[in-house]
Amino acid sequence: MKQIEETYIIKASVGKVWQALTDAAVAERWGAGPAKFDLREGGKFSYWDGDIHGVNTKIVPNELLEQDWFGEDRPELSYKVTFRLSSDGELTKVQLVHADVPDEEAKDFEDGWRDYYFDPIKKLLEQ
Repeated sequence: MKQIEETYIIKASVGKVWQALTDAAVAERWGAGPAKFDLREGGKFSYWDGDIHGVNTKIVPNELLEQDWFGEDRPELSYKVTFRLSSDGELTKVQLVHADVPDEEAKDFEDGWRDYYFDPIKKLLEQ
């Protein structure tokens, strides 16, 4: 198993980035819809009509979001995903840690985070 660690810099306030990660309506605007998000520890979320879904395990607003992720196509696998946010006011740094990734899927997940998650979030928030 591998662990993916990536850092993304987004030209937006930490509040807007947090909202993009935790608000289903905003997630649908960056392309993850249909989406659902129950913003509380133990709350469930789903993106892309359930293709990606899971449970929020720890929430510190505007700072930390930890989740257990499950994929529709491989329900026997679960992944630990952590987003750590920090900001200087104009830029927000998101540190992503995606643990428990099967070795043979690491490259696909790395590309997926960039292509289907953070590039669309950046495009939405940086316009």
